[in-house]
Amino acid sequence: MQVALDFLDLERAIQVAEEAVAGGVDWIEAGTPLIKSEGLNAVRELRRRFPDRVIVADMKTMDAGRAEVEAAAKAGANIIDVLGAASDATVKECVEAADNYGAEIVVDLIEVGDPVDRARAAEAAGADYIAVHTAIDVQMRGGDPFERLKVVANAVDIPIAVAGGINSETAAKAVENGADIVIVGGAIIKSKDARRAAEEIKRAMLTGEALRTELYKRVDLGSVREILLRVSTPNISDAMHRSGEMEGILPISPGMKMAGPALTVRSYPGDWAKPVEAIDLAEEGDVIVIEAGGMAPALWGELATHSAIQKKVAGVVIDGAIRDTVDIRALGFPAFSRIITPTAGEPKGFGEINVPVKAGGKRIFPGDWLVGDDDGVVVIPRDKVVEIANRAMDVLEKENRLRGEIDAGSTLSQVAYLEKWEKK
Repeated sequence: MQVALDFLDLERAIQVAEEAVAGGVDWIEAGTPLIKSEGLNAVRELRRRFPDRVIVADMKTMDAGRAEVEAAAKAGANIIDVLGAASDATVKECVEAADNYGAEIVVDLIEVGDPVDRARAAEAAGADYIAVHTAIDVQMRGGDPFERLKVVANAVDIPIAVAGGINSETAAKAVENGADIVIVGGAIIKSKDARRAAEEIKRAMLTGEALRTELYKRVDLGSVREILLRVSTPNISDAMHRSGEMEGILPISPGMKMAGPALTVRSYPGDWAKPVEAIDLAEEGDVIVIEAGGMAPALWGELATHSAIQKKVAGVVIDGAIRDTVDIRALGFPAFSRIITPTAGEPKGFGEINVPVKAGGKRIFPGDWLVGDDDGVVVIPRDKVVEIANRAMDVLEKENRLRGEIDAGSTLSQVAYLEKWEKK
C-alpha cells in the first residue's frame, strides 16, 4: 500500500504520513502538488523522517528525464515517476539515470491513449513498474479506476500499481484485478484519522473484503441526488469556485434541504397560473423555479404546495413572493423565496413553462440542478452536475481533515497555514 501525499504543505504531509505509516502503509509518495509547492525538500524530509520506507517521488516527468531523475534520486527517492505520454527517449533517459543512482522508474499511464501498447514499450525500455492511473479530474466526472487495470496487468510482467479513487470498498477489487501496488490518496489523507483509514484499507487488501465507507466515493448521474443532499450549499459553492448562488433567495424556514433538476417557469408578479400549471408537468424529484420579477404579490401558497407534494416535487424556488408559510412549514415542503407576503395575486395565465429564466441573478435552463438549504440556493449547470457533486464531496472530505486537526487542539489559521500563504 502506497499513500499519495497530495498536499501543498509539507507540515501536514509529514503529520499524515506518520499516521498512515502507523496504520500499515508500506510506501510513501511525495505527491506532485507537494513537490511543486515545496520542491524536492519534501522528498529529503520524508527520507529523513522515514529512513526504512520506500519513498516515491511523483515527478510526472515529461522531458529532461536524466536531470529530474538525478535530482529526485539524490534527494532520497527510491522510485521516480515518469509520464507514459513522454517520448521513448525520455523514458529511456529516466531508466538509465535511475540505474546510475540506484533508483527505480514507474511509468504512469495517466491519459495515455493505448495503455497496453505503452505499458509494453515501457517494460521493453527497462521500467520497473507501470501505474494505471485515473486522473482526479476524470474521477470527478465518473471515471472508473479499474477500467484499464486488468488488461494492462495481463499484458506485462513487471509489477502494476493502480491509483485513482481507491478506498476501503475498492481496495480488494484493485488487488483482484491485478494490482501489486495499491496507491491511496484521499481515502487516507482526507481522513480525520489517517491511521485508522490506512488500517481498514490494508485489511481490505489482505482479506479481499470490501469494507463499506460513506466517503471517498465518486458517483455517476444515477446517484448524484444522494450526494447533493449530503453536501452543503457552501460545499457546492466552493466546488464551483465560489459561484452558483441565487442572490436574495432564502428558505422560508430552517432545516429544509432540496436537490433536483429545474422545471422552469416565467411568470409575472402575482400571476400564479403558470406556476400551478407547472406542477401538473413536473416529474418526481423536480424543483420548480419561478421567475416573477422579484416582486409581490404571492404566486405560491399552501394549496399549490399540497398539489406539489402529491406530484412528489422536490421543492420550489421563487424569485417573487410566497404566502401561507406557516402551513408550508408544517407540511415540511422545501420552499425558497425572495419575499413573504399575505397577499395573493390573480391567475391571469401570462408566461411560459420550460424556458430559460433569470432568477436570483442567475440564468437557469430547464434541467439545471438546484440545491437549497439554510444558506440559500445554488444552481449547477446540467452538464456539470456529476462533476460538481463529486467536487463538493471532495470539499466536504477535505474539511473533515481540517476539522479533526482543529479538534486536536489547533486553530483555523494554523491548519490553513495562513501566514505561510499570505501575499508578500
